[in-house]
Amino acid sequence: MKAIQFQEVGGPEVLRYREIVQPVPAAGQVRLHVAASAFNAADNGMRAGFLPIPIELPHVPGYDVSGTIDAVGEGVDGLTVGDPVIAFLPMERDGGAAEYVVAPADAVVAAPTSIPLADAAALPSVALTAWQALFDEGGLAAGQRVLIIGAGGVVGKYAVQLARRAGVHVIATAGPRSIEAVRAAGADQIIDHTDTDLLDALDGQVDVLLNLAPIDPEQFTAYVTAVRDGGVVVSTTAFMPTPGDDTRGVQARTVFVLRNRDRLAQLVSLVDDGALTVEVTRRIPLRELPTLHAEATAGRLSGKVVVIPA
Repeated sequence: MKAIQFQEVGGPEVLRYREIVQPVPAAGQVRLHVAASAFNAADNGMRAGFLPIPIELPHVPGYDVSGTIDAVGEGVDGLTVGDPVIAFLPMERDGGAAEYVVAPADAVVAAPTSIPLADAAALPSVALTAWQALFDEGGLAAGQRVLIIGAGGVVGKYAVQLARRAGVHVIATAGPRSIEAVRAAGADQIIDHTDTDLLDALDGQVDVLLNLAPIDPEQFTAYVTAVRDGGVVVSTTAFMPTPGDDTRGVQARTVFVLRNRDRLAQLVSLVDDGALTVEVTRRIPLRELPTLHAEATAGRLSGKVVVIPA
């Protein structure tokens, strides 16, 4: 089968489009005929070697995937050949940037029926990140207030949608290029971080501050004053510490996205109910994935890209 693979960490040039052996599902696994995989920033970090995830080399990237089950391993119940599914794969193992991939059965859920199967690959890890940050770590509830820094990114727009659906008042920061998209996602107030001082623009403190952007650490610490006593600061930027304030009981939480089959199935239901919009800005063929990694390395990539083997 065709796949993108790297045998050593390094720049985008280590990625190779090649023929590799088609995987066989072991007990507790299924094999997917891949419709698409999704590119995530962590794919770039794992390939470059600066994310502390113990990948197995040689490695096929693409841990978010959609496809059709075409083989079922021993001991798998409730999944059958022909089922259209999505999965958030174990990040250390081979991913979906290939024609076929094996997945743990407990990572697989039925795909949304309201969008193309290939586009559904864009959903799993980013939507799970938003949910876990807001509710599992932040503990948000209806009637509370959240400040989302970096709401113009993919995770940010999911976070805005999910928070609004939960009855949370959403204050979001965004740049000029993404303000309209953040507004469409449902933010109650949008602060243009390029020309407005965030703390001056707030009309009161928030219950949760969610940071999704690589902001200056000193600035991040200053933003903690926007959180009420006993509130929570949550961040997905694991490369720098998340600040809190022990004197006021403000907790600091850092999100490392976890697989959660039940939660992913719930997110799929929200998509099919029209309550959650899946963002796909580009679709590229598999052999162009090295070029996409080069774009990401140069900081030129925006939006959500899915990679189609065919």
